[in-house]
Amino acid sequence: MNSGNVAKFGAVRLWTLRLFVMTRKELLQLRRDVPLLLFLIYSFSLSAYISGAGISMQLSNARLLVHDGDHSASSRELIHRFQEPYFQFEGEVQDPKEGVKRLDQGTAMLFLDIPSRFHESIGGGEPVSVQLQIDTTNAPQGLSAASYAARIVGGFSHDLASLRFGSSGNLLDMPSIESAHRVWYNQNQDETWFQSIAHILRMITLFGFLLPAAALVREKEHGTVEQLLVSPVTPLQIMLSKVLAMTLVILAATALAMVTVLKPVFGVPVKGSVALFFVLTALYSFTTAGLGLFAATVTRNQAQVGMIALLVIAPMLLLSGIATPYEAMPSWVQSLMALSPLRYYGDVTYGILLKGVGFDVLWDSILAMALLGGALFGFGLWRFRKQLE
Repeated sequence: MNSGNVAKFGAVRLWTLRLFVMTRKELLQLRRDVPLLLFLIYSFSLSAYISGAGISMQLSNARLLVHDGDHSASSRELIHRFQEPYFQFEGEVQDPKEGVKRLDQGTAMLFLDIPSRFHESIGGGEPVSVQLQIDTTNAPQGLSAASYAARIVGGFSHDLASLRFGSSGNLLDMPSIESAHRVWYNQNQDETWFQSIAHILRMITLFGFLLPAAALVREKEHGTVEQLLVSPVTPLQIMLSKVLAMTLVILAATALAMVTVLKPVFGVPVKGSVALFFVLTALYSFTTAGLGLFAATVTRNQAQVGMIALLVIAPMLLLSGIATPYEAMPSWVQSLMALSPLRYYGDVTYGILLKGVGFDVLWDSILAMALLGGALFGFGLWRFRKQLE
C-alpha cells in the first residue's frame, strides 16, 4: 500500500471515528432526557396497546329502538334478527315521534318502525315495507348500520319467500345467486392488526421528525453550534450523527413495540423478512429526519419545531392512507401525497408484515422512499450550511 492510499485510509478512518463520537454524544444527551425517553417508551408500548384495543372502526353495539305496530310473530322475528355484536336492542317506544326524538337526542342510532298488518300482509302475499331511520352523524358507522340492516331485512324476505314457494313446490325453479367470499392476508378480519400497525407508523413518523429536529435546535438554544463548527467536525457530520442516533432509537422502539405488543398481545403476523422491514424502517426514519432537520434550520427553539410538526406531520398522517383509504381521496390530494414518504412506507409495512412480499414487489415504493430521503436530507444539509454562512 503506497503512501497515498495510506493517507486516504487514515482520513476515512478519522472521519468515521468523528461520526461515531458525535453519534454517541447524541445518544448520551437523549439518555439524560428522562421525560422524553418515558414518552417514547409509552408511545411504542402502552399507547400502541390502547390504539389497537380501544379504537374500532367497525360497527359495534349500535343502539336500536323499535316501534312495533303489529306485535305479531313476524314482527318479533324481524326484531330478533338485529342482534349483537352489531346491534344492541334498547327497547320499544309506543309513539314513532318518540323514536325520532331519541335519534335527535343521540341516545339511539337506529329506529325501526314496523307498521300494523305486517304479519297479515305477509301471509296474504302482499308487498309490505318497514321504515328504518339511522343517525348518520358518524357517516361511516351509519353507512355500516344501513348495510347490515339491509342484509338482515333481505335475509328475512328471502326466508319468507323460501317458505312460501317451498310449500308450493316451486322453490327449485327460483333463480338464486350464492356469494362466496375469499379474504386474503387477514382471514379473521381482525381490526386490531391494522390499528396497532397504523399507530406504530404514526409514532415512527412523529419521532422521526421531532427527535433530529429537537436535537439540532437544542444546540442552537444552548449555543453549542458555534463550538461544534470550530471543532474539526463538518456540517455533514453534525447532521448525519443526529440522524443516525435518532434512527437507532426509533429502531429500538419499533422492536420494543413488536416484541411487547404487536405479536404477543394482538398476534400480528410477520410473514415477510424481519431484516428487510427494519432496513426499510431505517430508510424511512432517514427520510423523515430530513424533514425534521429542514424544520430545525428555519426555527429557533423547540416550541417552534412543534408548531412546524403540526403543519407538516398532520397532513401526512391523515392523507397518506393509514387513516383513510388512499383511493377514496380526491385526485389532487393523491398527487400531492405522492411526495409523502409515509405513503410508500405504509405499503412497505403492510406488504412485509401481513402479505409476506419482498423487494421484488415493493421495489417501486422502496425506490420512492430512497429518492425522497436523499432529496430531503440534501436539502436540509444545504439549508444548514446556508444558515451558517
